Amino acid sequence: MVACARDVADRNAADALRGARIFISRSSFPAVEKDEYYWVDLIGLAVFNREGIALGTVRELLSNGAQTVLVMDYQADGKTLERMIPFVSVYIDSVDLPGRRILVDWQADF
Repeated sequence: MVACARDVADRNAADALRGARIFISRSSFPAVEKDEYYWVDLIGLAVFNREGIALGTVRELLSNGAQTVLVMDYQADGKTLERMIPFVSVYIDSVDLPGRRILVDWQADF
């Protein structure tokens, strides 16, 4: 990502900000196209498969170079476990942001 900040005139001033958190107003985000999502909007969504089985809640997303991957937490035998599903159209049926859920073609034993 390339960005510039007011009152940061040179590389040394920018380097002094290393590790700082950057906040951007949501109103400054560009509009997304159909079937595009900001990762921050997917975090916390419940994931269900076509059979209605809850597969977990999105904790984070990863990019492995070839694709984006949903990383979910789910409970089994009293433990929190992790499940990953590629965030590609062959597995993702729909994303319902207002309903806070993602429908996938994925089985619980994968």
